[in-house]
Amino acid sequence: ESATAFGYLMSDMWLGEFDCVSPEVFHSVLGKRYPTFSKRTQQDAQEFLICLLNELHEALKKVRAQPNRRCITDAKASRGSVSETSIITQLFEGQLSYNITCLECRTTTDRPESFTVLSLPIPSRSRCSLQDCLKCFFQQDTLTCNNQIHCSWCGTKQDAAVKATISKAPQIIIFHLKRFEWQGKQERKLSTDICYPLSSLDLSPYTSPLFCQDAEYSLCAVVNHSGFLDDGHYTAFCKHSVTKNWYSFDDAQITKIPNSSVQTDTAYLLFY
Repeated sequence: ESATAFGYLMSDMWLGEFDCVSPEVFHSVLGKRYPTFSKRTQQDAQEFLICLLNELHEALKKVRAQPNRRCITDAKASRGSVSETSIITQLFEGQLSYNITCLECRTTTDRPESFTVLSLPIPSRSRCSLQDCLKCFFQQDTLTCNNQIHCSWCGTKQDAAVKATISKAPQIIIFHLKRFEWQGKQERKLSTDICYPLSSLDLSPYTSPLFCQDAEYSLCAVVNHSGFLDDGHYTAFCKHSVTKNWYSFDDAQITKIPNSSVQTDTAYLLFY
């Protein structure tokens, strides 16, 4: 039902018969599956996006048996002995490889994990670049105390170094900028001005050279959030796939905008 309603929404948008299209029917249908989003209160666009991608994947997936594959129990690393593919996985699903090194015996293991959205930390309060956020996400981290790993070679829990790389780059990569953070017992919004390129985003420093030949991306859409934690407003910038012109979507108001207006300090989700 959700996929059908989404299909009608896409048709209405691309047929060009209306100046603007309200997604209220699709929103209503999805609200039955995810009641949180049916409420007339502030909700998170990133959480909504993940629910939407999961819902469309489940509705449109094709299961292909792979009898020769060993069944892996880690659900995040593998879907077991079957491979589930859909238009969603073909477009949006990538894979990270976590290189984990025991700091006691130096044994190294690789753990794969699929993703559709990468949540990037913001390393500055005032101004930074998307590359700064990526460097922060992909830098080596140390697992200690409660986060120690169980080393099979040592037979005990040990401190470990972990570093992620992109082992499979998706066709469309989505970045979630983590503007909402906890400070003590209070959550607050970061209004950092993040500079992001409209074209030639190079992800090769963070990708495995064995699997990723072409890792250069161009921006195709932005979700903006203005306001505060519980009181805000979402707008979007989208690049027309044929004309290459940029448009601003603000409720029922659709406006053609110059490239220079696509850079904004309210960016929350970036689609490349």
